[in-house]
Amino acid sequence: MHMENHSESSLMQALAQRGVSRRDFLKFCTFMAGTLALPAGMTPKIAQALESAKRPPVVWLEFQDCCADTETFLRASNPSVATIILELISLNYHETIMAAAGHQAEALLEQTVQEGGYITIVEGSIPTKDNGVYCCIGGRSAVDIVNEVAGNAAAVITVGACATWGGWPSSRPSPTGAKGVRDVVKGVPIINLPGCPHNVVNSVATIVYYLTYGSLPDTDHIGRPLFAYGKRIHDNCERRGHFDAGQYVEIWDDDASRKGWCLYKMGCKGPETYMNCPTVRFNDGTNWPVGAGHGCVGCAEVGFWDNMTPFYKRLPEVPGFGVEVTADKVGLALTGATLAGIGVHAVASTIRNRGGRRHPGEEAASSEEDVAEEG
Repeated sequence: MHMENHSESSLMQALAQRGVSRRDFLKFCTFMAGTLALPAGMTPKIAQALESAKRPPVVWLEFQDCCADTETFLRASNPSVATIILELISLNYHETIMAAAGHQAEALLEQTVQEGGYITIVEGSIPTKDNGVYCCIGGRSAVDIVNEVAGNAAAVITVGACATWGGWPSSRPSPTGAKGVRDVVKGVPIINLPGCPHNVVNSVATIVYYLTYGSLPDTDHIGRPLFAYGKRIHDNCERRGHFDAGQYVEIWDDDASRKGWCLYKMGCKGPETYMNCPTVRFNDGTNWPVGAGHGCVGCAEVGFWDNMTPFYKRLPEVPGFGVEVTADKVGLALTGATLAGIGVHAVASTIRNRGGRRHPGEEAASSEEDVAEEG
């Protein structure tokens, strides 16, 4: 999918022809500003950048994977995100969706690599065992291809757990020696968008940020952008209030499950997983796994297939805020130590429920006395 560069007017004309109004375009820019944790005042800057920026060539490499990240990218539609992005980038090479095939496709790839300055998006893990024979394209191993293509790229974006950490193909023992891009490619800026699959909102936002600022967004210590992976799922989960209240699902499809109570005891890994699933959701923001009644499996974390299993049993101990103590003892001893991770407001609630209403001026002092007596 290779198109000529658009001017500002031709871009808006092209979007209008696809049913995207100026208002829809600005709504998209506002949504991107929110996703990127930028002030609302940055919306005009994003809009100006997208209207005037030269479309960067993009090479999408696909290796040892299930194609889920391509599928999620193609399903971006609200508000016509795929349309906007495909008008803003030049997707020069993507084996799954490009019209060209065989020698013609490889010629396009070679030409793009020689010209340089493109963005490389990698999907799927890279087999390294036995000289990489377990994934070959056009007679070349994935190891050779990714090093050549990424080596001349302006930036590399990995999408999905397989491309970032090796995913389940790298699960011990790995018969193909599967690895993530960061363990194979060196000396090139790499930003990781893990998930199984990743969320298309995050890949679109990363490209929008690049077009707006000419650089990749800030990342954490393992290369994940902070705008998408800066907070725990547990912190923004709509079931967090039930966790704080000690209301947990104990058996699948019980009354608590139907009421939407916390899934932590059923194996939810939200307290130790960093991603913005609760806020951006999937399928045009329709829902996400926990909202649909299934606990988080921690797919945005390194080695989740090994480190987060068994998926339907809770983690033995989550460091940082005493979630295990809370899950086991809430309702039995709501004291200061137990409440360190769930909020001191629960103390006052417990006292009011037990001792009746107090005047506002008396409540704080009495609460301290009651807590001391419980301790």
